[in-house]
Amino acid sequence: MPRHFLTGAELTAVELGALIDRALEFKAAPLSSDVLHRRSVALIFQRPSTRTRVSFEAGIVELGGHPMVLRTDDLQLTRGESIRDTAYVLSRHVAAIGIRTGPDELVSEFAEHASVPVVNMLTSGHHPCQALADLVTLRETFGGLEGLVVAYVGDGNNVARSLAELGATAGMSVRLASPRGYELAPVASALVTYDLPAAVDGASAIYTDVWVSMNDDPESAAARRRALAPYQLNDRLLDLAAPNAIALHCLPAHPDEEITAQVLYGPRQRIWEQAENRRHAQKALLEFLVSS
Repeated sequence: MPRHFLTGAELTAVELGALIDRALEFKAAPLSSDVLHRRSVALIFQRPSTRTRVSFEAGIVELGGHPMVLRTDDLQLTRGESIRDTAYVLSRHVAAIGIRTGPDELVSEFAEHASVPVVNMLTSGHHPCQALADLVTLRETFGGLEGLVVAYVGDGNNVARSLAELGATAGMSVRLASPRGYELAPVASALVTYDLPAAVDGASAIYTDVWVSMNDDPESAAARRRALAPYQLNDRLLDLAAPNAIALHCLPAHPDEEITAQVLYGPRQRIWEQAENRRHAQKALLEFLVSS
């Protein structure tokens, strides 16, 4: 059976540590593997994408492979062909399948029927590729992950969930601070709290994400902004964290909404390293999956 990467829970602590090590090796030597030489990887995009598409395409090319980008309208799924049949067909042509979509169930069904590795590039419930890059960035910045305290502030969403899940596997202490009504259900060993100062106290990194998505109607968007306004990632919040604490954001960002422009473009962040590390982390992941 192929190894899949659907939530990140598929990895042991040893495997996760090895992937982070390998990602940093790839960052130092981007062309050090041709594991995908003369092989293709199908990348199915049912949602708009910048970082995911660019990082996966560039990374697959650096591994010697061909990224086969497939939009929803490119596939017969729009005309009623089943996920099962699509998985059967793609598995006979490509080394792996990546999917960026909405429902978690769609990715799970692909994995059930595919005979090659399936990677969750983003669903409404999970964003494990982002979390993998986050851990690479934290390891790169602080030298280790065991016992590291990271506070996620704002909307409890798929990014927060994956950070908590993979962070627990890595031995980190993850705190999730959200206003009432926007919190996650308990996940892994993460602390879920409404107490923002307590969440960031002693944290080495403070992480946030957008408050409003493209699917939110104007009335809902206005309510979200009001509720989440106290959770803005700014210099005052960073001052409550550990000395030399860094800001993180999975992007895209809305400057001066969930994060101030001063922090987003200033010296106290590693956000743009995060964006680059998507490529290195995903190369390590693909190498691991197609070699398993």
